[in-house]
Amino acid sequence: MTRAFVFPGQGSQYPGMGKELFENFPAAREVFEEVDEALQQNLSKMIFEGAESDLNLTENTQPALMAVSIAVMRVLEKDMGVLLGQDKNTAFVAGHSLGEYSALTAAGALSLSDTARLLRIRGQAMQKAVPVGVGAMAAILGLDYEDVAAIAAAASNAEICAAANDNAYGQVVVSGHKQAVEKAVALASEKGAKRAVMLPVSAPFHCALMQPAADVMAEALAAVEMTEPAVPLIANVTASAVTDPAEIKDLLVRQVTGTVRWRESVLYMKDKGVTALVELGAGKVLAGLVKRIDRDMGATAIGSPADLEAFADSNL
Repeated sequence: MTRAFVFPGQGSQYPGMGKELFENFPAAREVFEEVDEALQQNLSKMIFEGAESDLNLTENTQPALMAVSIAVMRVLEKDMGVLLGQDKNTAFVAGHSLGEYSALTAAGALSLSDTARLLRIRGQAMQKAVPVGVGAMAAILGLDYEDVAAIAAAASNAEICAAANDNAYGQVVVSGHKQAVEKAVALASEKGAKRAVMLPVSAPFHCALMQPAADVMAEALAAVEMTEPAVPLIANVTASAVTDPAEIKDLLVRQVTGTVRWRESVLYMKDKGVTALVELGAGKVLAGLVKRIDRDMGATAIGSPADLEAFADSNL
């Protein structure tokens, strides 16, 4: 059995996530406390007890999701002895969008405090890059990536519309100027999409409109120390393995405006011998996508004490 640990992105958050981990595991509690200190904010209290509207602010969502994921990873390390780099069963880490930062932290390439601060900067920069109402995103279901990319190009004209997330077969997200995205939705429906719906997001992520945020992240990443991860990262923008810190930083900058090639990433890992993906953190989005990408690959999600107990009893 060869596995990869994968880390969720924006959209997986929910109020109260990680609270049971905080209450039951000292290793998890230390993670939340360190993130709070790094941000000089009681983010933990917001996650556990705050309003959903506050948690859904991009600048809070990104470090919050990372904190929950790393809390799970630290419990696996300290309570179950799963140490990346020493664990012969774990071949790769990967994350969906902001989840790449969680993956790199789990693999020891970035410190927890640096990652929390980077994700706060990233969230703020992505929100500021485009005025509210100018951009939009939409999910296109039932069409292949190539078809959706062609539809996005046809919808662009003088505006921007691009395939932002290739999540799974028949599940692609487009991003760009609001009018161009709305046109893409109409074209997708004409082309036989099962569903084409606008998404309730605050900014058009993973398209060229995010270039101002990419510039901010280039500067922020240049200022932090990154070491080689304990196991290779499967990068969103290349769907292939990378270990060189300078290359990883460049890919993280490109990722802000680039397509999240998740479907290809999962297939790459399978081609390299991975038989199971283990999602660490809030929700089960990535584990669910695996079933749409390759039914033969095992998948499980760990986000609670009960999940950790089940994982300990499993062969994953």
